[in-house]
Amino acid sequence: MSESVYERITAARHALAGAGFRPDDAALDAEVLAREVLGWDRARLVAHGREPAPAAFDGPYQQMIARRLAREPVAMIVGHREFWGRDFAVTRATLVPRPETELIVEEALRLLPVDARSTIVDIGTGTGCLAVSLAAERPGISVVATDISHEALLVAQTNAVRHQVAERVRFVQADLADGLALQADIVVSNPPYVPDKAAPALPPDVVRYEPWTALFGGSDGLAVLRRVFRTVPFILSTDGYFIVEFGLGQEDDVRLAAESAGWGVERVLHDFQGIARTLVVRR
Repeated sequence: MSESVYERITAARHALAGAGFRPDDAALDAEVLAREVLGWDRARLVAHGREPAPAAFDGPYQQMIARRLAREPVAMIVGHREFWGRDFAVTRATLVPRPETELIVEEALRLLPVDARSTIVDIGTGTGCLAVSLAAERPGISVVATDISHEALLVAQTNAVRHQVAERVRFVQADLADGLALQADIVVSNPPYVPDKAAPALPPDVVRYEPWTALFGGSDGLAVLRRVFRTVPFILSTDGYFIVEFGLGQEDDVRLAAESAGWGVERVLHDFQGIARTLVVRR
């Protein structure tokens, strides 16, 4: 009798754990990849996981596990990642959307009435997770989303179509906000902020597979952030808000950079671990 789905998942979990993955991560990754191959949700896995694995399961599953053993992120193996309750296409041209970036969406929605007729700019859109999420949550707004990478913009456009907001999100290939001529009510950004010197310490999942131009922000990580603080006033209304993400341990330096560029700090938002991650500023 052939092995059950659970037995195949257990073998994959042991392989991942043996390669140095944390046990919890190994278990989750082995299950997620199995469900991707099978097209099952977790409830179906629980109900049928002890049944023999389908004949077409093993080959694709082993290929996915081999890619994960090479430290390719699960989101890139399966081609998508959940963000703000929606599924977003992910490729090696984009960062993998992360939970802490949802703080930007949460704050922007707090500032935007449900019936808002506002203009939002998303600088460095990547997958489009911020632009698309905001457009989907506020049907009256229009969004302009920029990225320096043409390949990333193609992914973002795919996600806008997937979530039926393409008619309200305009994608522009640009370095930050260069060339934009508008007045936004809110500007959001998750810019590169990892210090260059931190590259050797990053997990291989990140440094081998995610685009360096979207990760690294110069010697101290703040080179792009400083440029953004100088650029945004040209596209933001006088009473508008700028909401920007930054890295672990950068709060004091980011505050100083914002204030030096003439911004007033409204508040700092912390992620679920209590780490300062997001700055909300006004002129």
